[in-house]
Amino acid sequence: MPNDLTMVTELATALGTFPYAGPKEALAARPSALALDEATWGRLDALRRDGRFAAAFAVAFENGRTFLEADEGLRRRFPQLVEWTGGRRPPGDEVAPIDLRIDHVYLVSCKYLSHNISNPSPARLFEGLLATAGDWERRDWYEASAPAEYQALYAACRVASGLSGLPTRAVEMDNEDRRALRQALPGRRYPPSAEAAYRDLCRAVSERSAARWRERLAEADRERVLWRLLRIGNAPYFLLGTSGEHRLALRIDTPWDWRRRFTLRALEVTPAEAGQPQVNWTARYLDRLAGAEGTVDGHVEIRWSHGKFTQPPEAKVYLDTPAHLLPGYHELAAPRPQPSLFG
Repeated sequence: MPNDLTMVTELATALGTFPYAGPKEALAARPSALALDEATWGRLDALRRDGRFAAAFAVAFENGRTFLEADEGLRRRFPQLVEWTGGRRPPGDEVAPIDLRIDHVYLVSCKYLSHNISNPSPARLFEGLLATAGDWERRDWYEASAPAEYQALYAACRVASGLSGLPTRAVEMDNEDRRALRQALPGRRYPPSAEAAYRDLCRAVSERSAARWRERLAEADRERVLWRLLRIGNAPYFLLGTSGEHRLALRIDTPWDWRRRFTLRALEVTPAEAGQPQVNWTARYLDRLAGAEGTVDGHVEIRWSHGKFTQPPEAKVYLDTPAHLLPGYHELAAPRPQPSLFG
């Protein structure tokens, strides 16, 4: 079940596509075309009355209204069916996280206040290049890419924790050991005696991850990798949400559309020093329609997502270039007057 804010932003976006003045009126009407059960309707109404998410309701509802009125969207035709994924992952391969499907045709991704576009395993990114299936490293990425530095960090943390009974080697920890070590090392910082070991781990993981990524990119279709980084898939979809102070209402190209207009010049990756293992990436492209060069910048943070040593690290992929400036992302234009048979 998604958290409260996610539920509000996604379903308020859906409500904005119906003929109601605002979220309050839409929730009172409970349009049957929005396929929700009674428990979900009740929870959503309670969240609106609570008042904590008033701003989120308003912004998301306005995004839905924009999609309703856009010529590239619903063209002022109220939907007959809106389906909500409710945080469930699709059974098939999907490049973008689709949150709403409208009239069996329009796919909508709701993205509010986040530049994080995916959280794959580091090996799936650096070795598998974000493919949905393949053969890549399955071990903990810290262990696989920097075994000596990882063991040194573990050894320093093991001593600092004061715990007895932990194994000597990091690779021998079981789930109970990991939970105990995490609880003994609260907060984000490492014990002073382990800080140097953590810096060494960050440097080694950043450099070796970047090197492995460059090695795989040298023999790969870089254009296809960029499409995966930009969440460009075979089916067109819409991105509705916010990014900082900018409200997003975007149509996303397919690879076929992208290739008709853009040419990829380079996809470069470099290790970074950022207080944690990190790899920066930059794509350089030509916009043939505009006759101009452009760049897309992003970075990958390689870190534990649930606390130190708890689970293998994830590769958190971020876009640093604002979404509305990305190649293949098109802002929904204001609706044009429609021709009339009369008058």
